[in-house]
Amino acid sequence: MPLYAENNAFHFYSFRSKYLGRDSLKQVFETQMAMPYFPVDMSAMSAKRKFMEVTAGETITIGENRVTARELNHPQGCLGYRIETSAGTVVYATDNEPGDAKLDASLRELAQGADIFINDAQYTPEQLATVRKGWGHSTWLEGVNIAKEVGAKTLVLFHHDPDSTDRMVDGLLRQAREEFDSVFAASEGMVITLGSAENRMEAHMPGTRTALRREAQFRAKVSGVTESGQQFEEETIVRDLSLQGALISLHHSPRLQSELQVTMEAPGEDGTHAMKLRGYVVRVDAGAEKGHSAVGVVFTD
Repeated sequence: MPLYAENNAFHFYSFRSKYLGRDSLKQVFETQMAMPYFPVDMSAMSAKRKFMEVTAGETITIGENRVTARELNHPQGCLGYRIETSAGTVVYATDNEPGDAKLDASLRELAQGADIFINDAQYTPEQLATVRKGWGHSTWLEGVNIAKEVGAKTLVLFHHDPDSTDRMVDGLLRQAREEFDSVFAASEGMVITLGSAENRMEAHMPGTRTALRREAQFRAKVSGVTESGQQFEEETIVRDLSLQGALISLHHSPRLQSELQVTMEAPGEDGTHAMKLRGYVVRVDAGAEKGHSAVGVVFTD
């Protein structure tokens, strides 16, 4: 709808495709809005539109932000972007396959010291080495290796394979977290905020990850690591339990993205059972009770 409001203006940035030539992205827009794909063409859109082509290596300024583009290794062509803002630096690099020495080095320059490094992680290393080689995508392991080399603070695994279930993505995430401390698997609706209070990065998972929440109260024992690196264990009540995650009230304030072990008493027909879950901390907020933290956990096991 915003494209049909005449007081709006949109600037579109893209590279020039070797297949389409000049005004590549404009051609794509016009084609998808033409018959028989859509009932009205782009002339019905009254918002102002401007298409601009970016070349690899170019740096442009949008508002107060510097955006640098670099070529990635993809059969149809692709650009990765480094967005430098007053709150921090975000690097977005998807549709990229490792293996081209020149482009591998270029990506590492692009991602150098990034606060957030969003990287293509569509396949497992085993898939990329065999049946998916040449398709233009990367792995969680390559993302971890780059993040380590360039000193990126947080890695976000992106461009999940359409055939991968949530459980499979969580499995890749577990492997990545064994090699690199600060890793997320991107999820639709996920929000990462830079430059918040105390310069802490805040990550909020979408509601869809906890859509199966049910009202319940379970006695639980929670163990983990505090922000200062100390091990802790405490007994509490778990509320808002779902198959994906939970909101837990704790005296302790665990480290963001650290792993928690949660053991709950689950009533059953033949008595009480211990339900052991493993997950990672995705948010820590001030709790409703004084001296408590509201800890959001996404379960992986």
